Amino acid sequence: MAFKFIVLTCLVAAASAGLVPAAVSYAAPAYHTAPVAYAAAPVAKLAVEEYDAHPQYSFAYDVQDGLTGDSKSQHETRDGDVVHGSYSVVDPDGTKRTVDYTADPHNGFNAVVNKEPVAVKVAKVAAPVAYHAAPVAYHAAPVAYHAAPVVHAAPLAYSAPIYHH
Repeated sequence: MAFKFIVLTCLVAAASAGLVPAAVSYAAPAYHTAPVAYAAAPVAKLAVEEYDAHPQYSFAYDVQDGLTGDSKSQHETRDGDVVHGSYSVVDPDGTKRTVDYTADPHNGFNAVVNKEPVAVKVAKVAAPVAYHAAPVAYHAAPVAYHAAPVVHAAPLAYSAPIYHH
C-alpha cells in the first residue's frame, strides 16, 4: 500500500513541477454576433382536402416477363364503400394463384383463392459446378524467435528509488 502511495505522490510532484504535461482542454471559440430582429411571418392557412363521401377509382397493372417468367396482374375498382378486385401471380411451385376479393361495410373483406397449374418458360439458371480441391501439402519450417533488446528511458523526475518485488 505504501508503494502505491509513493508512486502517486511522485507523479503528482512531477506534474506540479511541469515535468509531465498536464491534460490540455480545448474549447470552441465564442462568437458574438449582432442581435437579429425577428418578425413573425404571416401564418399560412393549411389546405385541407375536402372529404369525399363517395370515393371512386379504378386501376390495373399487368407484368409479363418472358425472360424470367415473372407473371402478375391486378385490377381494382371502388365505388363508395364497395371495393371489387382481383390479382394473380405465378408462384415458385409453377401454379398460378388468382385471388378475387370484395369489401363492403355489410360483409367486410372476402377473398376467394384459386390455384391452377401453368406451363411457364422460366429462364434456366446454370447448374452448379462440382468443385473438388486437390489436397495441399503443408510443411512449416521451424521459426526462431529472438526477443528484442530492452531499452530503458531516462526518468522524468528524480525521486526515491522504486523497488519491485
